[in-house]
Amino acid sequence: MQMEDLIELAKRVQAQQAEAQTVEVKAAHRGCPSKLRDTLSSFSNQNSGGILLFGLDKNEHFAAVGVYDLQDLQKKVTEQCNQMQPPVRALFTTAEYEGVWICSAEIPSIAYAERPCYYIGAGIQNGSYVRVGDADRHMTDYEIYCFEAYRNHMHDDERVIERATADFLDKDLLNAFLTERRISRPQFAQMNDTQAMEMLSITRNGIPTIAGLLNFCVYPQGFLPELGITGIVVPGTEIGDTADSGARFLDNKRMEGTIANMFSEAMAFCMRNMKTATIIDPETGKRCDKTEYPVSAIREAVLNALIHRDYSIYTEGTPIQIDFFSDRLEIHSPGSLYGRMSVEDLGFAHPDARNPVLAVMTESLTDAEHRYSGIPTMRRAMQEAGLPAPVFINRQNEFVVVLYNHPAEPENPVITSHTADKTAALLQFCRTPRTRKEIADFLGIGTVYHANKRYIQPLVEQGRLKLSIPDKPSSRKQMYTTDV
Repeated sequence: MQMEDLIELAKRVQAQQAEAQTVEVKAAHRGCPSKLRDTLSSFSNQNSGGILLFGLDKNEHFAAVGVYDLQDLQKKVTEQCNQMQPPVRALFTTAEYEGVWICSAEIPSIAYAERPCYYIGAGIQNGSYVRVGDADRHMTDYEIYCFEAYRNHMHDDERVIERATADFLDKDLLNAFLTERRISRPQFAQMNDTQAMEMLSITRNGIPTIAGLLNFCVYPQGFLPELGITGIVVPGTEIGDTADSGARFLDNKRMEGTIANMFSEAMAFCMRNMKTATIIDPETGKRCDKTEYPVSAIREAVLNALIHRDYSIYTEGTPIQIDFFSDRLEIHSPGSLYGRMSVEDLGFAHPDARNPVLAVMTESLTDAEHRYSGIPTMRRAMQEAGLPAPVFINRQNEFVVVLYNHPAEPENPVITSHTADKTAALLQFCRTPRTRKEIADFLGIGTVYHANKRYIQPLVEQGRLKLSIPDKPSSRKQMYTTDV
């Protein structure tokens, strides 16, 4: 950061009268703040890192109060950085601002494989934090586990279920799979069934793995009751809406069995609950049936949920959810995105494999393409159908795919491919005037500041979003709407 950048940051914080996802303000005019460890941890654990800004007092409307001693402040901040594991390497910048000296400490993001960064004195369980808006929150056990599992190459699809035995596996299905492996991989012909099952991680020391059970068990839910799919059809746009008859759900089904069974049942459920239009080509007279949502997009979303969901002990009590609403279809997959992948990277970067063993088995048993083509296929199918791009929402404990059934807004070529999917959906969402907070929640973004900077303001500048109070753009009552 240059001196000019620090001054600009201070001005922006004062104008907004707020901290942010990547900015924490400390007064420091009476001494160095003694407990920076929470923020050092949270900034280190997010991809964007963060900035500690010293010399503004948020209790005095972010007035510039300066720092007590620039040299001593940097020394003591560095001492606190060295109490973290791994140690934090802050980069300092100082500048004179409004007649006083202010200072920033840029906290870099640490490599994903080294996370979580935590305060040594409190230990990993109590000293690990994440940034939520402008606050630091203790990491949950599940969040810590996700980092540790990635770092140690732990794959829950290979976790054994102690009370299961190989006797519960479908012999005919298993034999067909092993035969196919021996044909396509001649080296397997040298192994007996027990050895082949161990090599393919269907079993571990004779005990079935989660991947083995979910692909070959006669009834996997006998051991793992919630590793299924629930499907509902809501007569409205929100859970709780009811039909004229008072019914909360127009259809409600639980899907169980192997992954192949669940996939077939899920597709049948979706086909049953989609509207289908019959279109006659005026030139050829040929009849064509068009479903409410592209079947290929649903297929990829359901397969992705089954293959890439989290199968750890923290989520094994949560089924996949397929929720039909009057305006959209949502597929909820337990567990947030795995590893280094972010929503913006989906379909553009090669993801880390959460369940590699299960993915390979399922590819053979369901004709799934384990080539990371699911997201591009969904995007392409929705575009060809004239519908908004799928929206991907990554939450703390789940990943959600949202498909909308109304026509898409024309895309502005200025918007990049990484933001096009959210932009199209946002414009549809803002057909009804929305506040900044409503837009941030809809996009699954933790801070209003980030949603405003990345999505709202660019669309306002392009004329694609209109202000409800154009004379007061910073009004707290400001709402945004699509110009239709």
